[in-house]
Amino acid sequence: MIIDAHNHPDWHGYNLERFLENMAQNGISRTWLLSWESPMEDCCDATTQCVCGPLLNGRNVAIPFERCISYAERAPEKFILGYCPNPDDPFACDKLVAAYKIYNIRICGECKFRTMYDSPDCLRLFRQAGELGLPVTLHFDYDQQFTRKEPRSEWWGGNIGTLERMLQACPNTNFLGHAPGFWIHISNDDLWSTKNQYPEAGTPVIPGGKIPELLDKYPNLYCDISAGSGHRALNRDHEFTKQFLVKYQDRIVYARDYFDNVHQELLNSLQLPEEVLEKIYHLNAEKLIHA
Repeated sequence: MIIDAHNHPDWHGYNLERFLENMAQNGISRTWLLSWESPMEDCCDATTQCVCGPLLNGRNVAIPFERCISYAERAPEKFILGYCPNPDDPFACDKLVAAYKIYNIRICGECKFRTMYDSPDCLRLFRQAGELGLPVTLHFDYDQQFTRKEPRSEWWGGNIGTLERMLQACPNTNFLGHAPGFWIHISNDDLWSTKNQYPEAGTPVIPGGKIPELLDKYPNLYCDISAGSGHRALNRDHEFTKQFLVKYQDRIVYARDYFDNVHQELLNSLQLPEEVLEKIYHLNAEKLIHA
């Protein structure tokens, strides 16, 4: 069994029909279907080309929760709902509770907002998620400007220090780290500060990275391996990756955030023990949502 623990509706040109076909092609049984309620004006040009939720729904957010509901209502056996309201909304906690009670959401995600995740508003929301038993999927990105034509840079969540303060402040909430601003810290180097957040295969991992350190210190931290950031972090140094996945086998979840199969190809090439693959492919995801 394989669970994709991170994907989105109407994402990169995939409608429901194409989405289900892609899941079948890649042997995926169920998908965590996550909203992304960030205002469109906070997104860069490259991101806005990947979403069409606002066109279908009319709300000025990147991937409205309504689109997740639409998919789940039409294929309920295939999708597990995730929703994260904007922490700046004074009714964010009420909305999260309502989505839990009415739509049976199992994940608070994707949390991808242009705000510091250790702010009082964010921590209040994350503690509420913990009370409901919902893991929180976090997108971290350092300050980036993708093209010179864009009026401002794009950043999400803060930095690796922000994450540690959250882990300390919300010990009863499980967090899944994701995206370039998280995965670049698998290694104890300075690539995070040079904006080279997508290291190529063959780039050695230097021991002492913040991700292993935080995993050792905080039992409420998990790793979402999705997207190019997760794949490249694990693909850069296969010997390190195999040791990392075995050591933290209870804290890693398979996920894609896209529709390719590169993560499975990498995992299956590492000759990991079958029990480790089973945990990464579905058992850890099931544990996190109490399935």
